[in-house]
Amino acid sequence: MQIDLNCDMGESFGAYTLGRDEEIIASVSSVSIACGFHAGDPGVMRRTVRLAREHGVAVGAHPGLPDLLGFGRRDMACSPEEVADYLTYQIGALQAFCTAQGVALRHVKPHGALYNRAAGDGQLVRAMAQAIARIDRDLLLVGLAGQDNSRMEALAAEEGIAMVFEAFPDRAYTPEGTLVPRHLPGAVIHDPATAAVRALRTVTEGVVEAIDGRLVPLVAQTLCIHGDNPQGVALAAAIRAHLQAAGIAVRPMRPA
Repeated sequence: MQIDLNCDMGESFGAYTLGRDEEIIASVSSVSIACGFHAGDPGVMRRTVRLAREHGVAVGAHPGLPDLLGFGRRDMACSPEEVADYLTYQIGALQAFCTAQGVALRHVKPHGALYNRAAGDGQLVRAMAQAIARIDRDLLLVGLAGQDNSRMEALAAEEGIAMVFEAFPDRAYTPEGTLVPRHLPGAVIHDPATAAVRALRTVTEGVVEAIDGRLVPLVAQTLCIHGDNPQGVALAAAIRAHLQAAGIAVRPMRPA
């Protein structure tokens, strides 16, 4: 049994530093790098790609809505065509940095409000898959694991794109299988031991415990640790150690 452990990285910008990328990267197998719309800048993108290359970690693009002030977490009224343009612009930018450093770009993981809106929005998933397919059909599209997986997977497949579904051991879930909004108490899990147990249960049992205690079915091929979580380094290390102690290999979504 195996699972990918990923982290959103490269979210610093200009004089502002966010996350502890240099420390957390030792525990993950994939990284999703911000592409300048919600966070990141050209220098940060270049340095983060280099960091991933030095650690042998798989690289993906983390495109968001053009919302730097809101960190891409505020929804915007964008058409599917506009979203496709945003993805094309951002993926292309990161792909250039990857090419310059001899690194393969392997996946695309939308960020924040864009990611959340895509969960269950077939029209948006199709637009994303179409945009990605025009760039590189070997790129994986990462989406939120949930009850609508098979429908989303089928829509992406019609455009020639494979989907990978993601769970969050450091986030609380609703009974419907969606993430608890960040402004609510308990939405973010900070305890490494708790997150590690949740991660293992998702991998081995295919369930996550919702905020009300009930078990929600959840099939995922990758687990995400948020780099902007103050406990991100400890969380990632604890989760990886707990998975490996249970005999689960931590490997990228798709081998090189």
